[in-house]
Amino acid sequence: MDELSDQVLDAFGLVEPAVRLPGGQEETWRSGAVVLKPAGAETAWRAEVLSALPESKEFRVARPVRARDGRWVASGWEASELLAGATDVRRQDEILTAAAAFHEAVDEVPRPEFLDTRHDPWADGDRIAWREESIGGSPAYAELVGPLVAAWRPVELRSQVVHGDLPGNVMFADGLPPAIIDWSVYWRPPSWAAAVAVADALCWYGAAPELAARWAHLPEWGQMLVRALIYRMTTDELAGGAAAWTDSRRASYAPVIELAVSYAG
Repeated sequence: MDELSDQVLDAFGLVEPAVRLPGGQEETWRSGAVVLKPAGAETAWRAEVLSALPESKEFRVARPVRARDGRWVASGWEASELLAGATDVRRQDEILTAAAAFHEAVDEVPRPEFLDTRHDPWADGDRIAWREESIGGSPAYAELVGPLVAAWRPVELRSQVVHGDLPGNVMFADGLPPAIIDWSVYWRPPSWAAAVAVADALCWYGAAPELAARWAHLPEWGQMLVRALIYRMTTDELAGGAAAWTDSRRASYAPVIELAVSYAG
């Protein structure tokens, strides 16, 4: 898509030219102080939740913008306010602290129905990590995930709506709370969401093992790390099959698998 249609801009009452933003699979645009992107099945639900959240000194969210006819979706697009800041995957403790406040703010939100019909490598990978579905998988996947499967045990934790993809989706700006964007909705314990963020930081963003130790007070931490890694690795398998398991990718996971198993006891 080389440009955003005037129909979309008009639907939201926008008059400034649309400029494509980096990231977002090159499908995110800005018109003035409004960000637009293609709507999904969860758009209206997420907009209702975010629009109702009280202001917080601990985190910001991008408030959704209604179309001129009052709907959250128009011409297949959704809109939200433009937030100041930039992501920084190195600031993991701040990301986790902001996420904890966000999860506390949404802890009474009911489970959305769209989760039951969402099927993609991420949603299915999550279900497999919690043994709600099963997978055969390639030999390379089975070998790598084996220690995690052996360490897996049932837990009793309360689930709620959480953000399941935090590290690259928290923005920082001087003098403002961190901003949580691009909410990937899951129905899991908040400590699982934190474990996914920590696992990502350890595997991909150069974090030291001490990051996991600083958050080990969270409920069932070892089991949440186990599930977080199974989730990420299963998503890789579902998306790429045996070709996903390059030497470098296996090497990125290996020490974090060992660390998670040590916490799982």
